Amino acid sequence: MARVLNNLLLFLIRLALKIRVWGYWSLIYGYCALCTTAALLKLCWNIVLRPTTTFQWGIRETPPACLNDTSLGTHCYVRIKESGLRFHYIAAGERGKPLMLFLHGFPEFWFSWRYQLREFKSEFRVVAVDMRGYGESDLPLSTESYQLDHLVTDVKDIVEYLGYNRCCLVGHDWGGTIAWLFAIHYPEMVTKLIVLNCPHPSVFTDYALRHPSQLLKSSHFFFFQLPRFPELMLSINDFKV
Repeated sequence: MARVLNNLLLFLIRLALKIRVWGYWSLIYGYCALCTTAALLKLCWNIVLRPTTTFQWGIRETPPACLNDTSLGTHCYVRIKESGLRFHYIAAGERGKPLMLFLHGFPEFWFSWRYQLREFKSEFRVVAVDMRGYGESDLPLSTESYQLDHLVTDVKDIVEYLGYNRCCLVGHDWGGTIAWLFAIHYPEMVTKLIVLNCPHPSVFTDYALRHPSQLLKSSHFFFFQLPRFPELMLSINDFKV
């Protein structure tokens, strides 16, 4: 009898945990579905009910003059032998000085660091790279190509290609996540780590799982898991968003 009651209690506990998990993620994805529905309604309003609105789907062929500002540095390319990918980066400061490497966030590229490139080039060899899939760097088509281990390896390969075995690593937003993981996996290659707008991955995961409100605030993570729709929303009106 005691064994039966014990098994029943364990079953009820497991059932309660499963219901809690199911309810938790239903809340998160339900919120994402609500946001997606709102975005679709807004899109339909602009296209169907306001036909005077003009949508442009092309990309400018001539880059703005600010992207060719020589005071920001020299535009360079590196092809990594292992991955076969070509990366674009802009570099300034004297060769031989300590390396300061900048990793941009989403949906940005090297130009996010224009002020820092000017500020720190007197003390460092400053390099702002376009991560894979951004700017003028190569754009792998498979989603598997953007797994975190590949992105971390890209940073290691770029640092070594530049002729350094360590760097002062600066990351913002999604680039901050890559910077954290790089420092975790290759601590010997990081002299200083500066992360903006991105908590430590373990801290964020632990906090988000304990506080559903944080996952709701981070619901864009789940929005971007949808196929094709995020790209459609971002590209409307010549990427005005």
